[in-house]
Amino acid sequence: MRTLLLLLLNSCAYAQHVKYVNPLMGTAASTTISAEKHGAGTEMLANVIPAVGLPFGMTQLTPQTRSTEKKCLAPYYYKDETSSGYRLTHWLSGSCTQDYGSVTIMPVNSGGNALDHTKEISQPHYYKNELGNVQTEMMATLRCGMLQFTMLKDDSLHIVVTPNSDKQKGGITIDPVKKEITGYNPVYRIYQGSGQPAGFSGWFVIQYDVDAAKAGSVVKKGGAKNDALEVMATSMGIALHAKKGTVIRLRVGTSFTGLEGARRNLQAEMNTWDFSALRKKAEAAWNKALGQIEVSTGDEQAKRIFYTSMYHSMQHPRLMSDVDGLYPRFAGDYQNEQLKQGGYYDDFSMWDIYRAQLPLFEILQPALINDFVQSLILKGQQGGWLPIFPCWNSYTAAMIGDHSTAFIASAYNKNIRNYDTEAAYALMRKNAFEIPDIKDYKNGKGRRAITSYLLYGYIPLEDSVMDAFHKREQVSRTLEYAYDDYALATVARSLNKKEDFEKLQKRAANYRNVFDKKVGLMNGRYADGSFYKDFNPDKKLFFITEGTPRQYTFYVPQDVKGLASLLNLEAALDSLFEKNEYWHGNEPGHHIPFLYNYTAAPWKTQEKVARILKEEYSDGIGGLSGNDDAGQMSAWYVFAAMGLYPVDPVGGEYMLCTPIFDSISIHLPNGKKTVIKTGSKGAYIQSITINGKPFSGYSLPHSMLAEGAQIFIKRGDTPVSRLQ
Repeated sequence: MRTLLLLLLNSCAYAQHVKYVNPLMGTAASTTISAEKHGAGTEMLANVIPAVGLPFGMTQLTPQTRSTEKKCLAPYYYKDETSSGYRLTHWLSGSCTQDYGSVTIMPVNSGGNALDHTKEISQPHYYKNELGNVQTEMMATLRCGMLQFTMLKDDSLHIVVTPNSDKQKGGITIDPVKKEITGYNPVYRIYQGSGQPAGFSGWFVIQYDVDAAKAGSVVKKGGAKNDALEVMATSMGIALHAKKGTVIRLRVGTSFTGLEGARRNLQAEMNTWDFSALRKKAEAAWNKALGQIEVSTGDEQAKRIFYTSMYHSMQHPRLMSDVDGLYPRFAGDYQNEQLKQGGYYDDFSMWDIYRAQLPLFEILQPALINDFVQSLILKGQQGGWLPIFPCWNSYTAAMIGDHSTAFIASAYNKNIRNYDTEAAYALMRKNAFEIPDIKDYKNGKGRRAITSYLLYGYIPLEDSVMDAFHKREQVSRTLEYAYDDYALATVARSLNKKEDFEKLQKRAANYRNVFDKKVGLMNGRYADGSFYKDFNPDKKLFFITEGTPRQYTFYVPQDVKGLASLLNLEAALDSLFEKNEYWHGNEPGHHIPFLYNYTAAPWKTQEKVARILKEEYSDGIGGLSGNDDAGQMSAWYVFAAMGLYPVDPVGGEYMLCTPIFDSISIHLPNGKKTVIKTGSKGAYIQSITINGKPFSGYSLPHSMLAEGAQIFIKRGDTPVSRLQ
């Protein structure tokens, strides 16, 4: 009876949150203030898509306006005037990477393919538009999708299926008797090992409900036709003449293990042609996921931005395992492995998401986080090294840092530990202490420039870090490795690895080695100890990753007090904001506004965060400030709008700012709730009580949020330096 009661309560809690989600938000160039000043090229694009799927699913469905898997080109852009069909995509949401293993379905008819946004409905679980004389509707499960075409006029219709291989590889088969189209698209690595086979393919099986006697097979680019025909690297489909009102459905199963995996996934998740029933199930799943956080406010736009941000934060990492637990071996050679439990995940945009996107789900879904950690451990065991930025189920050496270590430490320190902790530690330690041989290093394994880092305590400018997609960037690498060393030190201490702890704790202070006292900021340093002379604090210099020395100077989340001993922290922050040099469109600065909490003016955090929430996010098509990067940009909004942010996710403290909502209810997986309520109006925090008792700090521990708490924040118009 108690279980039934909980289910009823949950069904009440998960209301119609999908109505607030606008998947088209961010599908055009950013229109925010900092993006127009600091952004350039693809950095101006959020590069999200109107994805239809389920949270963290294997495959999403999207309308397609760009028919390529080219790097930095998303499948859909709002301002494109025509559509080339509907893609079952593995695009890394909000990225400048590339799609892989995808397939496109195009209903070709005499009415053309102009894209009319007035007839477009985009929701997390459902998409609808019209192309010529065909109305298309889509919905999806974790690994499968269904398309429903309705004829708006009598017309001939060709449904063309194309595996999207820019290399003209792969294959496709049509069997009119079985009413089935099957195929695959080999995946290739990018970044380190670019162009080499990734060791797996994207597989699909498409079943259609048109009577075989009423449809014939069609082959684009030539080829003979018979009952079972295979044509390599081409398009195939069915052709028929359909009357107005005719409904044609296609259901598609996908897999990364093989055709039989796609069949099993389809059988398990979509063993029906009832589009409406499947759509309702998907809608319920999204309402439940979004409803883990309920907000109350009279500001409807804020609700739209908030729940759209939650939706964007649930796109990745990507589920890679089939319903039976089979998944492609990491960095493998077309081999499959079998999971014992849970799910296997990939596409960790780790340089981005360890900051806020993954910590968000350490609160909301710790069991899912456990699967993420276990997936990383499996990758390390199968490939020999813990991957730093695992995407396309391969080593990439993309971006900088070693933030798989930071993420695992963050989860471990929040008592998410249902995995072999010693195995996890051994892999993290190997990255931190061992130098890979030349073959492994060139293949993307191990920390970039670790030899120099261990020798000098920083990466000197003479080390150009050639075996990486991001070359040089020595100062940023030094700063991020120092954080990762700190992260590993916390685990070493817990596991009683005393010698490792002492070494790592010392290395966590390596940020000091690139602080130039003469300029008062982080600066490039040579092997002889001298600093870079042609210094400009606000110029994008080669030793900084996607930013400037002034912006990156604040990346010391493990020791903000230590950073403050090197510079006047409040004055340095003031200078950054006064000069309009804060750039919200890239991840390394996301923690900066919250650093005022470490000064005598915490009210400035409240002031700056309120401005960023207002200026850098909207519910329009240009409403994201730069690449969303697998949900990190969006997760920042989710946290900040609630009045929280994990400046140091490993340490497990959330810095406070002023919530923009009247109340926030976080439904925890243990059945408890953390409720944050605000009193009065205004931008500044006046006082805080937690569980009825006065609270004087500006940070909350993870344990308090995770175990449930009643938090009351009184707001006002006057800045307050010390809470009463």
